[in-house]
Amino acid sequence: QVQLVESGGGLVQAGESLRLSCAASGSIFSFNFMGWYRQAPGKKRVLVAGIISGTSTYYTDSVKGRFTISRDNAENTMYLQMNSLKPEDTAVYYCNAGASVFSLGSWGQGTQVTVSS
Repeated sequence: QVQLVESGGGLVQAGESLRLSCAASGSIFSFNFMGWYRQAPGKKRVLVAGIISGTSTYYTDSVKGRFTISRDNAENTMYLQMNSLKPEDTAVYYCNAGASVFSLGSWGQGTQVTVSS
């Protein structure tokens, strides 16, 4: 089973940028769906951005125009470029992948993103 490991989180000020990486232990070519999720303190984990069939993308309304999801099959890595960060973006960010959004793998440790005002 391919394992996914998140990295790139940190503490930034509002308005700054971060790029998260999701590195796979094997090929991601077969993943029809790959996505970034986040879980804020006291809240449920939610889908933030997804990439389907390598081309179509989805973004939750609150990050549209600020976040960009991408994947590099050659590097077996998925990215989330986050610009114009806001304090409400503070959360643990997780990546996951599978045949569809309804068929995901196990969850990793995530990477903490903290945005100060």
